Amino acid sequence: MPSVTWGVVQGRKEKLVSKVIICDYLKSLGIVTDELESLELPSTVEVTRERVEFLQRLGLSIDDINEYPLMLGCSVRKNIIPVLGYLEKIGLPRSKLGEFVKSYPQVLHASVVVELAPVVKFLRGLDVEKDDIGYVLQKYPELLGFKLEGTMSTSVAYLVSIGVSPRDIGPMVTQYPYFLGMRVGTMIKPLVDYLVSLGLPKKILARILEKRAYILGYDLEETVKPNVDCLLSFGIRREVLGLVIAQYPQIIGLPLKAKLSSQQYFFNLKLKIDPEGFARVIEKMPQIVSLHQNVVLKPVEFLLGRGIPSEDVAKMVVKCPQLVAVRPDRMKNSFYFYKSEMGRSIKELVEFPEYLTYSLESRIKPRYHRLQSKGIRSSLNWFLNCSDQRFEERLQGHYIETERLGPFFCMGGKLELPGREIVSDEEEENEDEVLYRRTVSL
Repeated sequence: MPSVTWGVVQGRKEKLVSKVIICDYLKSLGIVTDELESLELPSTVEVTRERVEFLQRLGLSIDDINEYPLMLGCSVRKNIIPVLGYLEKIGLPRSKLGEFVKSYPQVLHASVVVELAPVVKFLRGLDVEKDDIGYVLQKYPELLGFKLEGTMSTSVAYLVSIGVSPRDIGPMVTQYPYFLGMRVGTMIKPLVDYLVSLGLPKKILARILEKRAYILGYDLEETVKPNVDCLLSFGIRREVLGLVIAQYPQIIGLPLKAKLSSQQYFFNLKLKIDPEGFARVIEKMPQIVSLHQNVVLKPVEFLLGRGIPSEDVAKMVVKCPQLVAVRPDRMKNSFYFYKSEMGRSIKELVEFPEYLTYSLESRIKPRYHRLQSKGIRSSLNWFLNCSDQRFEERLQGHYIETERLGPFFCMGGKLELPGREIVSDEEEENEDEVLYRRTVSL
């Protein structure tokens, strides 16, 4: 009668023989089996073939399987089908499941109840829309492998602590889910501290991050600090760095040296603006580093075509850089009204180029006609560079108040960059909100 020991030994031999046969089969398909030595594989070639063929029908190639051969240890019925079914249920299109598995094959080992569902519940708790869950996971599949009490929770808590609105965390995750995997101490906090040290208030930085969460992905040492040094080397004053970043946050993540070099040369050659003038232009409108040179030339050529000397055009652009982003047709209408209806001099326009950035129909015409009806003659700055409420107060007064220059970032009316819209003026805003609305939303 065979002993128990003999049966165990015999069973092990059969398993070894079976594993050798299965590995030979996988090798015949081109699958590298080195990592499968310690993995529990199916007992028969038929079951193994079923797994391989299922993965291939899903869209995975032999090369994809070789990238993560441990997926062959997953049962089709116990692991793969339940996981894929759940992923489809939460919003991943069936046609994208293969790509998802290629990106994050470890998901096939996960328990739906213990690992996947809690992560999805966590995302919903952050106000990620139900319909966006699939989109978020496609962008960052590794989220499904994170521990809820780890990096995800601490990164969210830190952002809220610096002023990010909790209700904006969901949209931030939808836009840039990768920040959930960033460590606060080594990635997020050092970047925040550095930007604050440049003069960017935390409140403004929080508003920026709510709209542009991808800034958290900029590498502090490799990208952000070199770009700040680049701005300083081009003559941007240190005391306005915070304002420059508030107006155009993307500037700290661009290949900046090449862009600034190209634009500085172009402004000097075509607009006769020297490097110092170019620095003032960037301080007031840093978006110019990314503005196409053909876009810049059109309004400049229009002004030159109206007989304005090139040195005066250069002064106008330095004083009000938004001019280079105004559409020529809009500028033409405003200029025609200025000359034919208002009868004002070119000299006054050179002194207040912001006139050309205001809306002709909604601001210039109505206000000018109100002045005419009251027989008031004032400067362009006095009747244009103020809110509707302040304009009415001025009209009701018995004197023309002393003109005061506002903050230098407040130049002209609504600026319309190609493909962008700027929100309209609002009353009763605090200083930070005015700064944010007039700059970050550009």
